[in-house]
Formats: sequence, structure tokens, C-alpha cells
Amino acid sequence: MQAMRTKALKEKAKDFISFLNKGPSPYHVVEECKTRLRGAGFQELKENYQWDLQPQHKYFVTRNHSSIMAFAVGGAYKAGNGFSIIGAHTDSPCLRVKPRSARSAEGYLQVSVECYGGGIWSTWFDRDLTLAGRVMIKSGEKLEQRLLHIPSPVLRIPHLAIHLQRDVNEKFSPNLQNHLIPILATSVYQELVTTEKPIGDKCSCKKQDERMAPELLCLIAKQVAAEPDTIMDYELCLVDMQPATLGGIYEEFIFSPRLDNLHSCYCALQALITSCEEDGALKDDPNIRIITFYDNEEGPVLKYNSNQRYATTAVTAAILRDIAARVDVPLQELMVRNDSSCGSTIGPILSARLGLRTVDLGGPQLSMHSIREMCCTSSVEQGFTLFQGFFKHFPAVDSQLTLD
Repeated sequence: MQAMRTKALKEKAKDFISFLNKGPSPYHVVEECKTRLRGAGFQELKENYQWDLQPQHKYFVTRNHSSIMAFAVGGAYKAGNGFSIIGAHTDSPCLRVKPRSARSAEGYLQVSVECYGGGIWSTWFDRDLTLAGRVMIKSGEKLEQRLLHIPSPVLRIPHLAIHLQRDVNEKFSPNLQNHLIPILATSVYQELVTTEKPIGDKCSCKKQDERMAPELLCLIAKQVAAEPDTIMDYELCLVDMQPATLGGIYEEFIFSPRLDNLHSCYCALQALITSCEEDGALKDDPNIRIITFYDNEEGPVLKYNSNQRYATTAVTAAILRDIAARVDVPLQELMVRNDSSCGSTIGPILSARLGLRTVDLGGPQLSMHSIREMCCTSSVEQGFTLFQGFFKHFPAVDSQLTLD
């Protein structure tokens, strides 16, 4: 029996790893979510169209191609009933290419980047890096979005040799403006290649010359099957080339970039899809089941904070404990030390602006906000099971809540 359970955990973890590797940027994450939702019978809606929603039907809608909301209308739903909502975010701390990124210094062609989110930036040194994101193309009279994920390591942020920074093992605090600059090529090699190439093979980059290194622009254009001068703009993330993988002697861990917050995205997505697949699953549900993935961070462990950095209350925690007990998922609790700060989440924002009862929940991780993070394989199955149980049992548990 234990062997069967271990196998199921590994299969779910491997599917999650596939999800991670297909989501190097928020735009790729949303595209993968759309693929999975369509495969499960969800119908895509457009924000500016009039919707004709029907009970026991499933839908999704995107915004900016980086946020997505999917929902299933319960068969017993009527105006005034409730919503069962799970929220997460599609983005992760990373380095992003600046709008004007062309730079050269000390004989190197470089790419200027900006720090996005609260990353552990020292972990980005000495990694094989590439680019992923979206590129806006002028095609005739139309503007088109094309996804980009360069399949080779084109960038690197190197450390200085230890004899040039003798105290590097005692302290390392790079200047984020001057030191965190990826190398693209050497100026010498650029000159050799430019000189030796026949004129017909040269990259002709006019509009973007001052914004991005022509060599990089030409590579991007080739990857998205466009001419360089048709590229109007771009939003690009630096990405670690090393894929997500199972790790540890018993393969009980997942080593990967972007666990925060694709872990919650995956568990919520699969929970919504699976919770709607059972016969009659939506027939008697009085609620609308919703997942909503935002494209900015702030955006299982119950997280408490008296200063309202987290939105968990006794009421919402009690509801979740009841649901967790029904689906046999263990819960941990987290209280931040008094002498330590904590992050924030989408929970307080939603609670304050929409008046939603909210519980802050997350999958435990090590190396959080590093270029590569670490979690347990079991947390994927537990998160999925808990979220599926939430969609199934929340209306019944909520109906028994008495506060008067």
C-alpha cells in the first residue's frame, strides 16, 4: 500500500516538474494553464464580450496574457450565493531585461537588468542563464505577441576570482547596479564575427540599435520567426538553464526555480480540473469554484501575523482545518519571530479591498526566493488534495458556521 502511495506521489511530482519546465515566465505559465484547461473542457471567454454563463459549465479568462482566472459554475448556484476561491501568482523573483539594455564595458558586451521581487541575488552568479518572456511584433497592421524561450545559455554573471576579493567567503554584498550585469559576448569576438560575415548575412537592426545589443536582438528575432525591425517591444526574464528535477537520495525533494509560486498555481489548477471531473461533481454545488492567478507577487502551512501581513483569522483557519481533516491532509502552522520580518501575500489585499474571508496558505520551501528553491514531493500531492477538498467541501462546512 505504501509503495502505491509513493508511486502516486512521484507521478504527481513529475507532472508538476513538467509544469515548472514549461513555465519559464508568467506568459508561459498562463499558456500552459490554458492548454490544460482547454483539454479539460473549459471554454475561453474574452473580457470585452458579453458572457452567457450556464450552470455546470466551465470557463476561463486571461488578462495581459500573464494573469488567468478559471471557474466552474455550480448546478445549484443562484445570484447571492458564494464563491470558493483559490488565489496564487504566476511570477517569481528574477532579473528582468531593462527596456534600454545595451551596454558595454571592459571589452564585454553586456545586458542591463533590473531586480524584480525580493530575490536572493547572490545565487544568480555563476549560473548558465537564458531569456524567456514575450516579444511584441508588428505584423502588417497588427501587433502580435510571441512567446520566447531561448534554448541555449547566452548569458552569465561571473564572480571575480577569489584573489581579487579575498573576503568573499566572509561577506558577499554585490552592488546591484554595477555588479549584477550579465555578459553576452566579448567585444573582440563581436568585431571578428562582424568583419568576417558576408554583407548579406549581417544583422540589420535599425529601430532597436540603442535599446538592445543588435546581436541579441537578431537572436531573439530568429527565435520568434520575425525580422529584427518588426520587434516593437519585449518583456524578458533571465532564466536558469538547469531544469526542475527530483532530488535527494529517496527523490523526496524537488529542486527547481520558481517554486514560489508555481507550486500553488499547479496544485490549484489541477484541483479545480479534477474536482469538476467526477460524475455529478458540480450538480449540487451552490457555489462558483474559482482559481485566480495574478502576475505580481503580493500575490501546506497556515500563516499568521498580528500586523496583518497575512490574512488568516480564527474563523478562516477553523474552516480550513475542518476541510483538511475531511481529506486527511496534515497542516503545519507558521508564526514569524518577533525579531524577524515576514513577507506579504495577496491575502490582505483581497481581504481589505473585497471583504473576502481569507486564509493564507503555502507550501513549505527551503532556499525560498533563490534562483533554485527546494520543496518536498509530498507537498505537491498534499496541496492538490487539500485544494480539491476545499472545492468539494467548503459550501457544506461554511453552511455550518455559526458566529451569532
